Amino acid sequence: MRQFANLIGGEWVTRGAKVPDINPSDVNEVVGEYVAGTAADVTAAVAAARAAFRPWSRTTAQTRADLLTKVAAELFARRNELGELLAREEGKLRSEGIGEVTRASQVVQFFAGESVRVAGAKLPPLRAGVEPEVTREPVGTVGVITPWNFPIAIAAWKIAPALAFGNTVIFKPSELTPATAWSLVEIFQRAGLPAGVLNLVLGEGPVVGAALSRQVDALTFTGSARTGRQIARTAIEHMTRLQLEMGGKNPLVVLDDADLETAVGCAINGAYFQTGQRCTASSRLIVTEGIYAQFLAGLQARVAALRVGHALADDSELGPVVDQRQLDIDLRYLEIGQGEGAHVAGGKVIERSTHGFYLTPAIFTETHNRMRINREEIFGPIAAVIRVRDYEEALSVANDTEYGLSAGICTTSLKHARHFQANAEAGLVMVNVPTAGLDYHVPFGGRKASSYGPREQGSYAAEFYTAIKTSYINS
Repeated sequence: MRQFANLIGGEWVTRGAKVPDINPSDVNEVVGEYVAGTAADVTAAVAAARAAFRPWSRTTAQTRADLLTKVAAELFARRNELGELLAREEGKLRSEGIGEVTRASQVVQFFAGESVRVAGAKLPPLRAGVEPEVTREPVGTVGVITPWNFPIAIAAWKIAPALAFGNTVIFKPSELTPATAWSLVEIFQRAGLPAGVLNLVLGEGPVVGAALSRQVDALTFTGSARTGRQIARTAIEHMTRLQLEMGGKNPLVVLDDADLETAVGCAINGAYFQTGQRCTASSRLIVTEGIYAQFLAGLQARVAALRVGHALADDSELGPVVDQRQLDIDLRYLEIGQGEGAHVAGGKVIERSTHGFYLTPAIFTETHNRMRINREEIFGPIAAVIRVRDYEEALSVANDTEYGLSAGICTTSLKHARHFQANAEAGLVMVNVPTAGLDYHVPFGGRKASSYGPREQGSYAAEFYTAIKTSYINS
């Protein structure tokens, strides 16, 4: 049985309870066992990170850039192997797993470049002989808490900038994807990262995550809004710098003038790909009356034809739900929606040659925006269609949510596209492209209950991982 241990101060630590890592496509396959960390492990990891911070933060930018470049190259070279491992423990398709590892490689390579582009400012003096200067410095020890749905990409876009700017890291991944997280950390170690700069503590959120939020200088988290709020309360009490990426209830507006093929394609991709388990998924499809019947017919035909199966099967188009708990949540919301008066097509638990958490994609129709299925994040292959009169009502319904991560519109009208771009209450706006999917060089984040703190990714990552210092020099 392959074992995935914690990494603390440069040493692989195997003490503690061993927990199986189950393949959601075949629950009889155990990918390996991970060592469940404790609060004491977190304390030891933080101590190691603090001890390593001063020498690491004083290494040259070129040293950090070279190390990240080496990591990026190995990720890319092993993308097929690691992508398959990711598919086995998370349930996304092999092709999706390979694509995610490729993206992780690109992210790390991008931040290798950012290592040598940390800029400040030398401002003109307002007092004779007194010169002001603004510089950026690393914030210190950074806690990184990541979810299971993108276990290597999200980890990469948090860990890479932290290290690029001279911080040290304690990494707590989801307990559902320990193998992918361990593999990423092991690559960093073999690239020559000094002991204590990157530490890994596997385990459950209420134990490891809670301990981490009390002990670091900065904490970056991606997960549910409920957990994010709990972390925020603890972190703020300890004056910890925070970056939170949480839930979404993302709208895709389809107007009468939309290209039908484009609109259906955006809905299928955004709502159902990666089994709908994306915070940017199009869970609310808001459609104007003139195109409603055509759009719904096209959507239902495409959804009914999607092949659900083993993540490694070549003919699968959707993999399983990640685990039994998430499957139970999805099934509960299917019941809730029908209890609220919505009609549902799909959403059936099915059997395959291997026993897994297989659920056919579901479409709710005859819904309105006050239903729970249109208010609460479900995080599965389920979308609801909402019929509206016109663009004005569509925009109002799109914004009528506590979340504000991603919002999309399908239209051939430049007027409506530009108006939606300016007035959608979301951090990400997509026009004639799916609500899910973002390039690595642009900022990622939302508004309202979806996000808190500075943006992730791109050059904007420096806003979280560095601290501004203003200096005056009297020459």
